[in-house]
Amino acid sequence: MLKQRIITALVLLAILVPVVLYPDSRLFALVSLVMISAGGWELGRLTGLGSHAAVATGFVCFLIGALLWMAGALQMSWGVLWLLGTAFWVLFSAWVLRQGATSWLAVPQIVRVCGGVFALLAAWLAVSQAHAIGVNYLFSVLFLVWAADVGAYFAGRGLGGKFIRRKLAPTVSPGKTWEGAIGGMLTVFLVAALWQMVEARGGMGAYSLYARLSGNGPLFYAVALLFLVTMSIVGDLVESLLKRSIGVKDSSGLLPGHGGILDRVDALLPVLPIAMMLGTL
Repeated sequence: MLKQRIITALVLLAILVPVVLYPDSRLFALVSLVMISAGGWELGRLTGLGSHAAVATGFVCFLIGALLWMAGALQMSWGVLWLLGTAFWVLFSAWVLRQGATSWLAVPQIVRVCGGVFALLAAWLAVSQAHAIGVNYLFSVLFLVWAADVGAYFAGRGLGGKFIRRKLAPTVSPGKTWEGAIGGMLTVFLVAALWQMVEARGGMGAYSLYARLSGNGPLFYAVALLFLVTMSIVGDLVESLLKRSIGVKDSSGLLPGHGGILDRVDALLPVLPIAMMLGTL
């Protein structure tokens, strides 16, 4: 399993790193849209659609994204969309995590599918515009999520349950602990501080997410980072709930050793539009 995970990770890096660094942002937008469309297919499976309907869901994601692209959406200002995306994730996640998998399945299937497609396409627009702003800005958003995940993993393994016995979300993801969540938050603050130190010395260029947030004062900066880390955890929990609702471990087997696309980007789906809202409004 470990060998398979490493091989898959190396292949993904070999594909994605040149795409991210390529100066023409259209290539990145295209590859991102293909990945989001694959996530749309996984979404169809997680909402209980048949195999053909799930493929159609992925195709619809790609078609809508392509139409938005041709209409000039990647160059438009999407402040209202970022606000709607933020409200959607906050309200939806609060409801679904409180009510549980049973209530989620009671929601009409078409509503579940349409909500998922909206979340996927909002994330695609956000990540495409983040890349257009600059690679430094994009990586600062991605590293926030990765730092939260890595910090939570190691803090959870080393300290989980030793100080707070109650699990973070026992009915959704029994392995997650409050110590892990706190460790993820502290790791993000450390990464953000180091990032800004390097930025201040001219090592990364300007305009990272951290630089933009800190320009609004220390209180806004701290609250914004806490909010983003919280929503990255929420994205992970929501995807876990969707999988638990139909009794599967992974969203698909597209990425051997890693599961599916949604398993890799679950935390990014809420964070991307929220980061664009906080960083650009």
